[in-house]
Parts: sequence; structure tokens; C-alpha cells
Amino acid sequence: MTHTIALVDDDQNILTSVSMALETEGFRVRAYSDGTEALRDISARPVDVTVLDIKMPRMDGMELLTRLRRQSSVPIIFLTSKDEELDEILGLKMGADDYITKPFSQRLLIERIRTLIRREELSRERDSPTARGEKMMRGELVLDPDRHLCTWRGKPVELTVTEFLILKSLVHRPGHVRSRNQLMDAAYDDNVYVDDRTIDSHIKRMRKKFKRVDSEFSQIETLYGVGYRYNET
Repeated sequence: MTHTIALVDDDQNILTSVSMALETEGFRVRAYSDGTEALRDISARPVDVTVLDIKMPRMDGMELLTRLRRQSSVPIIFLTSKDEELDEILGLKMGADDYITKPFSQRLLIERIRTLIRREELSRERDSPTARGEKMMRGELVLDPDRHLCTWRGKPVELTVTEFLILKSLVHRPGHVRSRNQLMDAAYDDNVYVDDRTIDSHIKRMRKKFKRVDSEFSQIETLYGVGYRYNET
């Protein structure tokens, strides 16, 4: 199966060189130099992974990320300039799955893309106690890995692939503490490096999504200095 990648950057050199590299690896590429155009087209024609630059005129990457997250859980990698730590943290909090700092290795980007695609496919298809056709039910929470669906008290909660994998790891054994390293292992491939703040950002965003559905939601607990756990009661 050929996967389609949306590449959004106002730097024509990056669009050209990265598009060529991706196409050489067998991907279909849709390149955009404008965030508004990208949003319109991606909304009409979904892609498998979106790679977007933070600093763009008109609609910048942060706004595009926000708008995409309102309608889709498509894996998103954002590109940020060196030393822009705040952009990295903010992007993850807003729902990005990964980031790469410019200047970057095209080979690294390709491997990150493949990792996200592989994770999404595995989350839907692999055979396990939480695999295809078998739902996880923990009190008012229902996870359906086959359809990538999460509901709380019967209401849908839209999660990204990364958030879904983190939550699935937590609810697999309610009441048991999962360290940040364990959650990183559950959500990220071995060749992807993320730090503690990445997991914290995903947890915070996940909590906000549940609280939009139920303001009393408090099942995901923080044990400071240890990790997180899902409390079923």
C-alpha cells in the first residue's frame, strides 16, 4: 500500500528536495507552500501523515495544527528551527505526534514518518488482548483499537494515535503505575527519542479532551516522580 504524505513549508527548496526523497522511497507526496491551501485540500483528501513547518506566512504551522486537530487524528510531525524550545513544547501540547529540528536529515524524517505509519497500523491490526475485534472496557471508558475509537460515558473522545497508545497502556492494568519510560515504549518506536516532557504534554492534552466530555473526569492520575496510572473507580 502506498501512503500519502502532506508536506507543508513555505521554503520551496525544502518542498522540492524532501518531496523527491519521499517519492524515491515510494511515498505519494502532496506539497503545499501555504497553510490555507493545505488545510482545504487535506480536509477534502485525507493523508496518512502530515509534515508541517511552524514558521509560515498567512496561516502558520501552529494554526494549521490546531485546525487539523479539530477534524482529524492524522499523525503530524512539525518542523521547528533550532533553539525554539517553546515551539516544540507548544506543538506537542496542541496535538503533534513528533517534531524535527531544522536543519534535519531527510533520512531521519523518512524514518520518523515510517514509524508513525507503522504505529498507527499496529494499533489497528496487531493481535493482542486489545487487538482487532476486542474492545477494552474499564468502567465508563471504552477503547476500540480496531476502529481507533474512544468513548467516555457513551460520548466520543477524539484522540491522536500517540494519545490512544498511551491511554491503552494505562488502562491495560488499572491501578498499576506506568512510568514515563514505559509509556514512551508503548507509544514510540525504539529509534525515536522523546523526553519526559513529551509524555507529560500528551497526558495534559488527553485530560483536557476528556474534561470537554465530562468536567469531573479524573481517572488519569499523576504520581509525582513516579509516573501515571488509570484509576477505574
